[in-house]
Amino acid sequence: MKSLSAPGRRPRPPRRSDLPAAPPARRPAGPGPVFGAILDHGPVARSTVARLTGLSPASVTGHVAQLLARGLVRESAETSGPRGLGRPHIPVEIDTGRYLVAGAHIAVAHSTVSLMDLRGRIVAEDRRPHRTTDPRRMLGELAARLSRLAATHAGGRTVLALGLATGHRVDPVAGVIVEHPQLGWRDVPARDILAAATGLPVHVDSHSRALARAEQLFGEESTRTSTVLLFVGAVVDAAFATEGAMHRGPRSGAGSVAHLPLGTAEAGGDADGAGGGADGAGGGGRCSCGRTDCLQSEVSERAMVRRAAGQGQAVDSFLELLDLALAGEPRAVALFRRRARLVGRAAALLLDMFDPEVLVVVEPGVGRMPECLADLRAEVAKRSWVCEDPERAVVPTSFTGTVLATAGGAVALGALYTDPLGPWPALPAVS
Repeated sequence: MKSLSAPGRRPRPPRRSDLPAAPPARRPAGPGPVFGAILDHGPVARSTVARLTGLSPASVTGHVAQLLARGLVRESAETSGPRGLGRPHIPVEIDTGRYLVAGAHIAVAHSTVSLMDLRGRIVAEDRRPHRTTDPRRMLGELAARLSRLAATHAGGRTVLALGLATGHRVDPVAGVIVEHPQLGWRDVPARDILAAATGLPVHVDSHSRALARAEQLFGEESTRTSTVLLFVGAVVDAAFATEGAMHRGPRSGAGSVAHLPLGTAEAGGDADGAGGGADGAGGGGRCSCGRTDCLQSEVSERAMVRRAAGQGQAVDSFLELLDLALAGEPRAVALFRRRARLVGRAAALLLDMFDPEVLVVVEPGVGRMPECLADLRAEVAKRSWVCEDPERAVVPTSFTGTVLATAGGAVALGALYTDPLGPWPALPAVS
């Protein structure tokens, strides 16, 4: 079995150019791909949308007419061909002036509510520490905060839906938070509670799947084919998406990588050879799973704060430690670089398991400190058997600084872009 701590020499992996091309994916029909093409390329002519989606011009014209009737897209100024030749075109683009979606993200210590337009841009957000961990009380407070946020910042636009994202196991079909150990939640019917409190359609999903969907909708084009997203925060988990579809697993447990063993205990210390293993002074501590060298016990926010305290740094929170690192404080920088190297171990394993086009890392050091991204990629280059170009294949999130505000709204927008003509009560009916 390949060692996690001391990989041996390995043959050069086959390059993608050495492999036969995969057959073209079957393009889905319906208004969803049309809506997505307008998001990507708008203002865009209907004929161009037909070419991009592979749908017939007549189908595209019909779908665009329905999207116009619902106020989801609008026509732009008329254009014509070069030097005025050819038939004029009336491009279409996403209409951001009529509708918003609401988002809520529940973290371990705080929650974030937000409003987002149909292009995925944050209009307003509000983050506050938890006053309770009782699920019904917390969700009721989220609903009240969203109502106040919309009253202040919606600017006359209608809120179409609410998306809720959180860590650990979430069943989006049932709208249930299956398990969130840090909050002590099991089988919480979050969708029903929030729908009753807000009167909005509510969509619920894990924050990793939500952010993977956000990358595919609003991030880099390289994420469209297949993406693994690795979320490293107070909760550590992952998501896998291919051709726009998220893998959830039959028990909504896909992406549960928190207890992935890193091999630091067997290696006798830190990944960088600094000593003080997970149970020693400044160590990450024992995880709820009983291990001292699993991913969560080594790289979670709680582990980072504990390790900083063990090194004599008087920090009260992870955000305070991050601020120190961004200011260049050497010990804080060293902790984030160590974290990046350990995340790189997990990233290498995920790249080898799924062989995605892109692995997106949601971690503030990687997003804001170039040395952390370089350390992570170097670890991937050393350990992965199949990743031939970490510079291309491993990227930070597109939403650094707005991750939590984006996650909830992305759940709602993902549902809207999948089925824009579905039963959205705030939208005009179409025939």
